[in-house]
Amino acid sequence: MEDDRQGWLRCLLAGAVFVVCMAGTTLPTPLYPLYQEKFGFSELTVTVVYAVYAFGVIGVLLLAGNASDTVGRRPALLWGLGFAAASAVCFLCASGLGWLYAGRLLSGLSAGLFTGAATAYVMELAPPGGSSRATLVATAANMGGLGCGPLLAGLLAEYAPEPLLLPFAVHLALVAVSFVVLLRLPETVARRQPLSTVRPQRPALPEGVRAVFVPAAIASFVGFALFGVFTSVSPAFLARYLHVDNHAVSGLIVALAFFASTAGQLAVGRVGVARSLPLGCAVLFTGLLLLAGALYADLLALVVLSAAVGGTGQGLAFRAALSAVASAAPADRRAAVISALFVVAYTGISIPVIGVGLLADPLGLEGAGLVFIACMLLLVASAGAYLLRRPVRVGEPLDRTKRS
Repeated sequence: MEDDRQGWLRCLLAGAVFVVCMAGTTLPTPLYPLYQEKFGFSELTVTVVYAVYAFGVIGVLLLAGNASDTVGRRPALLWGLGFAAASAVCFLCASGLGWLYAGRLLSGLSAGLFTGAATAYVMELAPPGGSSRATLVATAANMGGLGCGPLLAGLLAEYAPEPLLLPFAVHLALVAVSFVVLLRLPETVARRQPLSTVRPQRPALPEGVRAVFVPAAIASFVGFALFGVFTSVSPAFLARYLHVDNHAVSGLIVALAFFASTAGQLAVGRVGVARSLPLGCAVLFTGLLLLAGALYADLLALVVLSAAVGGTGQGLAFRAALSAVASAAPADRRAAVISALFVVAYTGISIPVIGVGLLADPLGLEGAGLVFIACMLLLVASAGAYLLRRPVRVGEPLDRTKRS
């Protein structure tokens, strides 16, 4: 019993560190209108600044997605915190657009190291038999952290001085505390190797994982694409078309999508992994329709509702996808396989966002958003139909041979 309590404490502490890292990646979201006003750049530039982060994530996942399997979880996560701290410093020093690009890139490098490694680390720190709850802790920390970023920045920007400085100073302090916490947690990789043994990896998957991975990746792509649009251009849409100039309100609406995702993840335990994937696609479809209605009619209530419904659908689909892929992966390839899933997810959070930015000038934000929604509706409907025809079968519980 004491060992179980100790294991869950460590699992939750690792989850808290995960939250701090991911919060930093969405911290600039409600601040983009202020940066636009200060530096005078377009909507396309906003989406490119946002997408630089995703490209950083994908680059790390492809080049070193298996690093924590080799050198250990803690070294990889300590490097991730280092990049998070450097990102905060860039935003604190920002005197031009170049600083924003650098800060977003470093934030992407941080998230790229964290996504696979921290997810595997949280799962491995949990007591034996707790893999399902640990998966929830990991995915909730990921999405909850993403939600905390815009909420914290929005509140500080609206009600505290120095809106472009204080949020990043607070985050830098939280990163420092996370360093201390991480140094006190145990390593879970028993057989570690030098950093020189880490090699870039192709997005290949073990044969037994592929049948599970394909539908899981489709659902993840759509959910993250919706989040990408919410976090990059929704503050500008709220300010320009709905006259919502309160940064705390715009940050709260973006955060709502991520918190609703956490609620959707909680529901997976009752619904079941196999049913949660197609159900998540159906709920995502509804959320996209609500967002289309919000863009067409300029209704704040529909924006809020689309954030709640779309986020719930993303949570259902994403936790089910992660559970299915992680349980099917061999222990010595788990972080690499999880990283491959995140490569697909972060492709969804970047490429469609740039497309919206490119279309925003000729079509306006509303028109660009409607084109995006039409494409995502087609994709999510196809994914849902595929999953109904070929339901995901979840494998055996996670192998814990990597525990130290």
